Amino acid sequence: MKPNPVWIRTLPTPWIVNLSTLWGLGYLGKAPGTLGSLAGLLWFTVFFFYLHPVLYLLFLAATLYLAVQICGEGEKRMAKIDPPEMILDEMVAIPLCFIGLQHVLYGTNAWIVILLGFLLFRVFDILKPFGISRLQKMPGGKGVVADDVAAALVTCVCLHLIVAFTPVG
Repeated sequence: MKPNPVWIRTLPTPWIVNLSTLWGLGYLGKAPGTLGSLAGLLWFTVFFFYLHPVLYLLFLAATLYLAVQICGEGEKRMAKIDPPEMILDEMVAIPLCFIGLQHVLYGTNAWIVILLGFLLFRVFDILKPFGISRLQKMPGGKGVVADDVAAALVTCVCLHLIVAFTPVG
């Protein structure tokens, strides 16, 4: 396995652990992934909601790259493979759920789409259907983040279908 980039290896361990656990949020309660997903909704609302589509995708790519590096280094520093308290991956994946849905999110049914997005993401992240579970076996931070990205993309497809074929849209 290729070593993590020098810039991530030089960060102090408390920074890596705090970033990967969202400042300790991942240690609270019995459902850390759900807390990470709720943080992801806040992350999406504050940083992605009003972005132009090109900026949305560029910022998303940058945050996913950073999450892969931080989570990969976090695994090493915590001496655990994809520990449950590491919830940065859930947070950064949530904006993927809502790609191309801004036209609906500006309307009166926005809360329904956001709630459905959250619930579907949690279901797909927990159950890992459609081969999503195999992505988790990728080495390092790629494996930590890839299954959440896949769950978010499946959620996005489902939301687009719901919007297209139900009164929600």
